[in-house]
Amino acid sequence: MAVELLPGIGVGHVTHDATGVTAVACPAGAFAAVDVRGGGPGTRETDLLEAHNTVQQVHAVMLAGGSAYGLAAADGAMQELERQGIGFKVLDDVADSPIVPIVPAAVIFDLLVGDPSIRPTAADGAEAVRRACSVLDQEGAGASVSVGEEAPCGSVGAGRGATAGVVRGGYGQATVTSVEGYSVAACVVANPVGSVVDPNTGAVYCRPNEHVDLDAFKALPPLGTKLNTTIGVVATDAPLTKAQAKRLAMCAHDGLARAVRPSHSPLDGDTFFALATGDGRGVNIPTLGALCASAADAVSEAIAQAIFNAEPGENQTSLKEILK
Repeated sequence: MAVELLPGIGVGHVTHDATGVTAVACPAGAFAAVDVRGGGPGTRETDLLEAHNTVQQVHAVMLAGGSAYGLAAADGAMQELERQGIGFKVLDDVADSPIVPIVPAAVIFDLLVGDPSIRPTAADGAEAVRRACSVLDQEGAGASVSVGEEAPCGSVGAGRGATAGVVRGGYGQATVTSVEGYSVAACVVANPVGSVVDPNTGAVYCRPNEHVDLDAFKALPPLGTKLNTTIGVVATDAPLTKAQAKRLAMCAHDGLARAVRPSHSPLDGDTFFALATGDGRGVNIPTLGALCASAADAVSEAIAQAIFNAEPGENQTSLKEILK
């Protein structure tokens, strides 16, 4: 299962019974940054994304279930990208130079949703990134690849075992066009400790016109554990610098704060990556501001797509079920 997020960026999923992985691949490279705000993050290769560090571009971002075990999926993604000849070339002037694919990663805690011994593997990461890359190559695309079709959302990929307060969470994706004409897309694994529903009114925070039955909602037992996390990627075709991508990642958290309350708790590991596929020359400040506003909007809508499309699980209800 794979879709094109933006030109040059593909998303591939591998889904198991209660966990999974989602690869966001940019084989040609993308300027990248990250912003980590939760108190319990599980991440890989985030230090190199700081603006003052040398590496400018990444080749994929891995989002996974399985808690820290899920970081193994990034190993598989690296191996698959190396097999395809994609990565940072160590020696510029040497034809057979070694390459190092740059694959940052973040994970959610979903070990108590299903069998905790079943978690994402390196093989899952390799398959997810293969699917993500194949959607960018129409000739190599398989039957599971859909180009230009509606993105699968809900209980797929890394969102398979996600919960959101007392209901099911999931994976969501959304794209917004900024006032400057650039596209800003978000893909989010919504697995927060906080609630997506206002307990005083029944309004869904990211869609205030949607209301749940408040008595029924308050009667729901807590799901799983108080160890959660929301992770995601915001991407744009604007020519951002690495430092400007950092600002985009920071503003992605505004969309999370609109949709989930509380967010960024000590029990969450909330993390957002930013990818920019442009040439890195940078944009002016007003344009960056517009892109940041669009990033927040895209994240909020992606969370809506995640929670409204999530399927109920064993002893777990979903907003889709409540709103029937």
